[in-house]
Amino acid sequence: MPGVGIWRTKSVEQSIADTDEPDTRLRRELTAKDLTVFGVAVVIGAGIFTLTARTAGNVAGPSISLAFVLAAIACGLAALCYAEFASTVPVAGSAYTFSYATFGEFVAWIIGWDLILEFALASAVVGKGWSLYLGNALGFSGATTAHLGPIDFDWGALIIIGAITAVLAIGTKVSSRVSAVITAIKIAVVLLVIAVGVFYIKKENYAPYIPPAEGASSTAHGVHQTLFSFLTGADGSSYGWYGLLAAASLVFFAFIGFDVVATTAEETKNPQKALPRGILGSLAIVTVLYVAVTLVLTGMVKYTDLKTGSPLVGDSSATLATAFEAHGITWAQTAINFGGLAGLTTVVMVMMLGQTRVLFAMSRDGLMPRGLAKTGNKGTPVRITLIVGAVVALLAAFFPMGTLEEMVNIGTLFAFVLVCIGVIILRRTRPDLPRGFRVPLVPLVPILAVAACGWLMLNLSVETWIRFVAWMALGVVIYFAYGRRKSVLGQRLAAQAEPPEEEKLPEFAQH
Repeated sequence: MPGVGIWRTKSVEQSIADTDEPDTRLRRELTAKDLTVFGVAVVIGAGIFTLTARTAGNVAGPSISLAFVLAAIACGLAALCYAEFASTVPVAGSAYTFSYATFGEFVAWIIGWDLILEFALASAVVGKGWSLYLGNALGFSGATTAHLGPIDFDWGALIIIGAITAVLAIGTKVSSRVSAVITAIKIAVVLLVIAVGVFYIKKENYAPYIPPAEGASSTAHGVHQTLFSFLTGADGSSYGWYGLLAAASLVFFAFIGFDVVATTAEETKNPQKALPRGILGSLAIVTVLYVAVTLVLTGMVKYTDLKTGSPLVGDSSATLATAFEAHGITWAQTAINFGGLAGLTTVVMVMMLGQTRVLFAMSRDGLMPRGLAKTGNKGTPVRITLIVGAVVALLAAFFPMGTLEEMVNIGTLFAFVLVCIGVIILRRTRPDLPRGFRVPLVPLVPILAVAACGWLMLNLSVETWIRFVAWMALGVVIYFAYGRRKSVLGQRLAAQAEPPEEEKLPEFAQH
């Protein structure tokens, strides 16, 4: 039985039935291959082209490759849980929809609000990364930034987000085809990086694999330190074991994407088989590529050469091209810049796709304005797509990248934790449901996933936690002011509870 009030749950059967509403129906056009392409498209990009070198130089040193393995393990455990949920509840919305069926409406709203933060900020961050690579491709730094008085306007980010918004509005299958072509280009560039860079590896660059931790004087303090350091008083978040763990939390940003695959469940043919294959397959492919690239990168140059302030990097941040620049391989640097543009294009595309599908699911449930969920003849939520495009464009064009990456990480990890707990709950409450994929060793695997994600969250900064709590508090206010009253499920339950007209007493009999 569904709960009452803010804990009312939406049954899996009702969620699936709602996908047949004529005005809010999505087209089932995607295959397992399409989903794998989406997964690889969104994951390969930010991590390799903008995050890897910076984190190796400033936080982890050569052990950045181990940091990627640790992050991949945490993601892999969570991916198993996503695969089971997505194959059981093949409905748009990902963790939001899963939470509605297990924890109830209030938690579903919280996770939906959280996913809005994750996807919007991720799209904006990567859009700015794309703009940076465009500047490099044009041959001069800052080429895509204009100064409007005291405000910096990033027109490069605005261009890419505008173009992607148009593609997404046309249709999901078109988006998949565009993504497949661009993904093939960027994987070719990644393989080129590995094939060329391996000849410049020097074993001595790997030593020490885990550099000694820097003293407390060189590490962050106050709200800038990790929550773990704040709670325990531990120092040394740069290099050393603490640096390795902090790096795992940072490069986790590079793996964000497989959960976006789950948001397309409602548009997938044979979702029970295609979704687990797409989620797990894309994660396996990108993990191998990430580890290979980091081994090449830290083998080509000493990690200290990738540190901000080093003669090679200067005041800017190191990128993958920095290692090739050190060896005078200019043509490879050009290829990397081109691959960066291609790679980050698909990341923005799939992140924005995920954002629109979560908002679509929330709108169809009445927690956001119902009119936004209208799909019409196109089979895509055009209104939501245009709104998301406009918001992301504003964020990317006018706001600095700063610590937005960490905000994306904490939002994703929070979603992962709820999905993993949800698998355990749904196994107990609905063992009868047909599952296209089953997580092995339940509840052990979900518990390990929660522990791994929780540890990564502890290694994010205190200011990130403060901003996250503030965003969640705003979401709670909006839910009680709007979502709770407009909820379709709430109105449906209220109508069922109201006695039929013939059973109502006449007004005079009520006195």
